[in-house]
Amino acid sequence: MSWIQVSSSNISRVRYDEKSSTLEIEFHNGRIYQYFDVPAGIFDELTKAESKGRFFSQQIKGHFRYARV
Repeated sequence: MSWIQVSSSNISRVRYDEKSSTLEIEFHNGRIYQYFDVPAGIFDELTKAESKGRFFSQQIKGHFRYARV
């Protein structure tokens, strides 16, 4: 599971583990969060979204269990 750099004012990079359906997001402030039980399609949509921050706010934040790493 390798990091993917993304172009975003809030998000620095993302990665996804298909086996555990875990999405990790690193923000520009250095904080890393793990989101659990995230479908692969959500990860794909995030990486393709014009605005990663908007997609995160609308489709991920508040929709999945998470933990700060």
